Amino acid sequence: MIIVLIGYMASGKSMVGVELASKMSYDFEDLDAYIEAQEKKSISEIFATKGEVFFRKLETKYLKDIITNSNQIVLALGGGTPCYGNNMDLIINHENCLSIYLKTSIALLSQRLIIEKEKRPLVAHITSKDGLTEFIGKHLFERVPFYSRADLSIETDDRSVDEIIEKIILQLF
Repeated sequence: MIIVLIGYMASGKSMVGVELASKMSYDFEDLDAYIEAQEKKSISEIFATKGEVFFRKLETKYLKDIITNSNQIVLALGGGTPCYGNNMDLIINHENCLSIYLKTSIALLSQRLIIEKEKRPLVAHITSKDGLTEFIGKHLFERVPFYSRADLSIETDDRSVDEIIEKIILQLF
């Protein structure tokens, strides 16, 4: 089985994914890290030199590669991955994929992203917490219809990584 974690940036996909993979004796892959390794450039560099459209095409290409050639893996997607092209259809229609939406509040996302925004090309330019909160709210409004297509949805606010993983495992088995 391929467990695909989706959700907004800073929702905890990578952190939860590493621990979930370990508990299940699965491999873990972060799609952004995979793209960086394949392209030998950071996501920020790809955005800066080639633009978002080029990056989104890379995401689809490497998402297909991973889900076609993997088994027993937890895959953390970038926040926008499910929202572009036919990526969500690829995941939902793949017989070996189970998608899980890590649903996180705007307030918690803002709190996390204000600290690490320089590493995030889509929000690096935002100068205030209010501006960031507004941006996240607008973005989530656009993205939630895609995220909501996931097989499972897990609320992450007020839960530790261990509690989130326990909830996922309970729903899997």
